[in-house]
Amino acid sequence: MELKLHRPICFFDLETTGIDVARDRIVEISILKVFPNGNKESKTWLVNPERPIPAQSTAIHGITDEKVANEPTFKELAPLVYNMIKDSDLAGFNSDRFDIPLLAEELLRAGVDFEMGNRVSVDIQTIFHKKEERTLSAAYRFYCNETLENAHSASADTNATYEILKAQLDRYEDLDNDMKSLSEFTTRKKSVDFAGFIALNEEGKEIFTFGKHKGALVDEVLENEPGYYGWIQNADFPLYTKKVLTGLKLRKLNNKL
Repeated sequence: MELKLHRPICFFDLETTGIDVARDRIVEISILKVFPNGNKESKTWLVNPERPIPAQSTAIHGITDEKVANEPTFKELAPLVYNMIKDSDLAGFNSDRFDIPLLAEELLRAGVDFEMGNRVSVDIQTIFHKKEERTLSAAYRFYCNETLENAHSASADTNATYEILKAQLDRYEDLDNDMKSLSEFTTRKKSVDFAGFIALNEEGKEIFTFGKHKGALVDEVLENEPGYYGWIQNADFPLYTKKVLTGLKLRKLNNKL
């Protein structure tokens, strides 16, 4: 089954120095852009993370310090990456919890004002876990009846993810071939920021999900304890979380005018 698209969608995968969204860096990024007319465009870049790649990470994806020593930094690649995804929805395998948050951090760090407000995301892993509970390699074998060669190669993982989604749509008649519907199906929780530090309660109002103000309305905390905003901005929180909180603070100030 081919995808029914109203706008392009970019399937992408990252290989990184680790799994900390706020601290780790991209060492490889692969993007497969699928257009509504069925055309495809793909790009893969090795990235110099400007820091040593831990041995445990190299053991997974095979990318060494020497391999990326002469490659561009993400800051240099950021305009190319953003230009490719700026008009597109996003999709990946575990992308809502890892790839999109880390990509957002890298783009913001590079001075690119990345937003998800005008796009949806589809996490193929969530569809798989809700239906079958497996890994990417098992998903590829289960849905496509093929063995995933070169697992943990960004390009191989990206193409496998694209093929899996099409096979999932063939298999599950209750899944709508529509990116907005698939995004809603793959959303695990109503997070406002990627990392889940700010979420929506049952009334659709923003709340903190951690620390001494866990469950408290963001607006009330900002009103009653203004220093909490400054503490978050100066602490080791993801850049996107800080950006979202700043937006909520500005909204509150504008509402008072």
